[in-house]
Amino acid sequence: MDATSPYLLQHAGNPVDWWEWGEPAFAAARDRDVPLLISVGYSACHWCHVMAHESFEDEATAAMMNERFVNVKVDREERPDVDAVYMGATQAMTGQGGWPMTVFATPDGRPFYAGTYFPRPQFRRLLHGIAQAWATDRQTVLDQGTNVVQALNERAGLPAGPLPSRDTLAGAVRNLADAFDAARGGFGAAPKFPPSMVLEFLLRAGTADAMAMAEKTLDAMARGGLYDQLGGGFARYSVDAEWIVPHFEKMLYDNALLLRVYTHWWRATGSTLGRRIALETADWLLREMRTPEGGFASALDADSEGEEGRFYVWTPEQLREVLGDEDGAWATAVFEVTGTFEHGSSVLQLLTDPDDRDRFERVRRALLAAREERVRPGRDDKVVTGWNGLAIAALAEAGALFDRDDLIDAAGTAAALLLDLHIADDRLLRASRAGQAGHNAGVLEDYADLAEGLIALYGVTGDTRWFTGARGLLATVLARFGDGEGGFYDTADDGERLFQRPRDPTDNATPSGQFAAAGALLSYAALTGSSAHREAAEAALGAVSVLADKYARFAGWGLAVAQAALDGPVEVAVVGPADDPRTRLLHRTALMSTAPGLVIALGDGAGTVPLLDGRGTVDGEPAAYVCRRFACRLPVTTPAELNQELGRMG
Repeated sequence: MDATSPYLLQHAGNPVDWWEWGEPAFAAARDRDVPLLISVGYSACHWCHVMAHESFEDEATAAMMNERFVNVKVDREERPDVDAVYMGATQAMTGQGGWPMTVFATPDGRPFYAGTYFPRPQFRRLLHGIAQAWATDRQTVLDQGTNVVQALNERAGLPAGPLPSRDTLAGAVRNLADAFDAARGGFGAAPKFPPSMVLEFLLRAGTADAMAMAEKTLDAMARGGLYDQLGGGFARYSVDAEWIVPHFEKMLYDNALLLRVYTHWWRATGSTLGRRIALETADWLLREMRTPEGGFASALDADSEGEEGRFYVWTPEQLREVLGDEDGAWATAVFEVTGTFEHGSSVLQLLTDPDDRDRFERVRRALLAAREERVRPGRDDKVVTGWNGLAIAALAEAGALFDRDDLIDAAGTAAALLLDLHIADDRLLRASRAGQAGHNAGVLEDYADLAEGLIALYGVTGDTRWFTGARGLLATVLARFGDGEGGFYDTADDGERLFQRPRDPTDNATPSGQFAAAGALLSYAALTGSSAHREAAEAALGAVSVLADKYARFAGWGLAVAQAALDGPVEVAVVGPADDPRTRLLHRTALMSTAPGLVIALGDGAGTVPLLDGRGTVDGEPAAYVCRRFACRLPVTTPAELNQELGRMG
């Protein structure tokens, strides 16, 4: 195995004869007349590690696998299309899904049996049973594969609806309220995942009920164990309903989305907690997730030294050892170290702000320094295009709003890396590692999330390279990903053929490709006046109308984009020399607007971005034009006047 995926490389030394996904594996299965055993996971997956240790590192189990199957290892983060179609099959067969995902398929890839984690004894019985069925009851196995594929294709996609109305969005808020945990924040019961896209929608909705749900959840997540109270950054999810004990891996996509939403919370309310969490998360991204090439790594593992969470948890004795008796006792109380995890240890929480902030910061620095001496969790250092797009948008906006040029610079460096390294023959690639581009094609979320990030970065910097980059990406989205009915597939029309062409308009841990595309298309249309991009965005939002009333939790980003579409979105052209303080004041005033999905064009009034065309300074003074669909009000030259004009657009 010569893969660049850290996950695949983790398995290179297994006694299992692993193949990468691709035609050579399928040909080997045909030649040997054996099924495929497809194992899907990712490097930060705790239970993937458990199954690897129990089964894939076991000589006897590996021998059974090698004798009776062609074994294919798939990194779901590099091949989200493969993961999506087999996850659909797994959920259809078992009623649930997760990783590691274990799928048995015919040599042409049709799944006929699936599950997730299997303990070794059960897994070995399963291997024997599948092999025996293949040998003695082949037709039943083949029929099962055919039936699964047929059933999945019949239920693929969602019916399209109209563009959501304001009543639709109000109904979505009510639907979310029905699932809201008023006591602890978040939605539903354990496990609880950070509902980043839903929170963005609630902040954009801005009603009292919406803001109450958003603020309760944002506060609870930031104070609980989901958030790393020492180093910053959020874990993937909480195993309990109280946000106390996380599943400890940290994912780039979660932290990019949460950085943006905490920044927007601060912008909307002035929350000091929102500002602190946003800045700490941004600092964590730069400190722990940046690669030498300037991109952002995919994830940090949950495990270190063979134990989940070992790097992050503390006992009272450990606190006293680092801090001394007095500060150790104080920290034990402040961080709620009461045995919330295993072996008497605790995940640190900060349920109330300490009275002595200086003491807290001193204690926090000492604990962080001591923790750095521990064995760190592993890092998956591949650079995934779409997730980096999310990080670019978040860092650009946080940098502008918090006057942190280093965050904007980091966003620009990552954007340049992606445009320079992740594009081949005008098409995006999914990932790179150590400056080496991978060979897997980008999927819809890669094009859409990178376009979103580039548009946000342009709005912050005025550098038209980012606008031009977004234009090219969205041209490919329209040309290659449309389904002909207003929606989008997740793979291009000339991409690898799987047993099903994946398309899922619902959000998962990241915005769905369809809703992400709608958002980027809408923003681009607002900057250019392009009716084709606007119409494509509105058609893609039709799925929101189908989901909003009953399944709003799975349409958060679509709801947020629909809110922007109904609001215009508002467009602001800021015209003037970039180094003029008056231009910068107008620009900052525009950036501070909470108008849903507002777009900003920044420049000298001519050139690449149509929103700037024909709009110049006023008597030599920098000016701002507030517009909707290119219909602009009279230009203004002061921040007070710009605020007034933005208020009139509400």
